[in-house]
Amino acid sequence: MKYNILVTDDEIDNLQLFRRTLRQGYTVFMANSGFEALEVLKNNKVDMLISDHKMPGMDGVELMKKSLSYAPDAIRILITAYTDSVSLMTAINEGKIHRYIRKPWNPNDLLNILDASFEVYQLNLDNQSLALDLKDLFSGTISAITEALDAKDSYTFGRSKRVTFYSLKIGQAMKLSNADLSELELAGLLHDIGMIGVPENILRKPGNLTNDEYDEIKKHVITGIKILEEIKQLRPVIRIVSLHHERFDGKGYPYGLSGDIIPISSQIIAIADAYDGMTSDRAYRKGLSHEIAIEEIKKGFGTQFSPQVVEAFLSIIASAYQEIKNLDLITSENQEINS
Repeated sequence: MKYNILVTDDEIDNLQLFRRTLRQGYTVFMANSGFEALEVLKNNKVDMLISDHKMPGMDGVELMKKSLSYAPDAIRILITAYTDSVSLMTAINEGKIHRYIRKPWNPNDLLNILDASFEVYQLNLDNQSLALDLKDLFSGTISAITEALDAKDSYTFGRSKRVTFYSLKIGQAMKLSNADLSELELAGLLHDIGMIGVPENILRKPGNLTNDEYDEIKKHVITGIKILEEIKQLRPVIRIVSLHHERFDGKGYPYGLSGDIIPISSQIIAIADAYDGMTSDRAYRKGLSHEIAIEEIKKGFGTQFSPQVVEAFLSIIASAYQEIKNLDLITSENQEINS
């Protein structure tokens, strides 16, 4: 497979050196500015972006950030003369840059780095394909499981689908790759599978839960792991499911993990799950309003929830809430017509 590489540099001599170095093994696009590079991205499939760091008009980091809208799965490599580690880490985090290469670079070293990077890239593509295959393979099983959960607890009817809907909206806002979004979708649908093992008298209890009853509820995470662990193809999804009740400050369960040790997909489901749980009617209380639930999520900024994920949630929740309302209205109308 011949990969497509876009090289961006404001100096023509540097672009020509890249072309001579790369043209034997790759299809090379060249751009003389960040703006020109974005035009190339709009009209071509690009597997890797290589950009100079310091350029007039739009620097390499800004280009990498903007390129996420056009090529979210592409490898990003920054060519830089900077040695300040803080500046480099900021660039890597903001632009989702996979690697940086210091100037002056050696052609053989560059080719070795690209070969290694494309091995990882191809692995990600294979995983993405596998995730899509898994979704198709297990779609019937997952639908049956979520319907069984809904039947067991009428107060949570459609909950798994709503949590998945909100999670995907957050994931898209955070520019997750297609492979990560596919895993997130599966995990969202299966995140509460362990609730099948919770006694119905606890799920349907009209009053507040005792400490012992709450401990029974918390066991649903481990139960869910046991249900899913026999399916080896679901291992990446199992990890996401198993950690969706961890907290950013380390006070969650079942393992007490904290910060970025918790997978980003688990952090996303945690917020989607909390919001939907607050706004859903339960046996012992009426659901909170959309506005109050948002304020509660904000209170968990940096403690219960990741600040980064909270910000993404806040950016999508107004439109997502409206979409859910419209979908619920359509569902209700269809049920009335069919009854």
